Amino acid sequence: MFTVPLVSAQRTGLVDQVIEQLRDAVRQGEWAVGERIPTESELASTLGVGRNTVREAVRALAHSGLLEVRQGDGTYVRATNEVSGALRRLCGARLREALHVRRALEVEAARLAATERTQDELDTLTRLLDERDELWSRGDVEAFARCDAEFHLTMVEAGHNNLLSELYRGLMELVAASVATTSDTTCHREPVRHRDILAAIADRDPERAARHTQDFLDDLIAGHLG
Repeated sequence: MFTVPLVSAQRTGLVDQVIEQLRDAVRQGEWAVGERIPTESELASTLGVGRNTVREAVRALAHSGLLEVRQGDGTYVRATNEVSGALRRLCGARLREALHVRRALEVEAARLAATERTQDELDTLTRLLDERDELWSRGDVEAFARCDAEFHLTMVEAGHNNLLSELYRGLMELVAASVATTSDTTCHREPVRHRDILAAIADRDPERAARHTQDFLDDLIAGHLG
């Protein structure tokens, strides 16, 4: 059952209220991506509404990409926000498309980070890259993918462009999946390329930061999807 506090829906705008409460539960991690949510009857009982109201709310969230209804199996969390849901619906399992979107966003993000980053953000990027390289050397692919995704998100946020950051956060789940799928911990060149990106950001050299980021992602796409 829920651990995120929920309140019984009021009598007006029932569907909209249930949509918002289910959306908040997903955003706050009540159910992880890929996890099945409670049944219609369980949700209806918890929220104090009819099953038809829950069904309409679930249908709306499935349309927006947050949930996926699997006939005869249940309803599963597909994404944590609408942007991510839309990207997943557009790209699906097509890794090439996800990586191309990732490249477009990250090249500009690296350029911005080189000019806009603070010292605190640079320190955070350095710490994350140290952790990332340690995980790489240990062959811990799952933890490496999480740390790598955090490094790239921090780089994007260091550019201080709210719209770019929001788009990238929506892509994060696809990015993490692409890193885990395309990482080969027997290759020693890839962490060095990230050191080049970080050095350019530290030197406040936007064109060099963008070039190293583009080169890294071009190699990634060509090497794994060519």
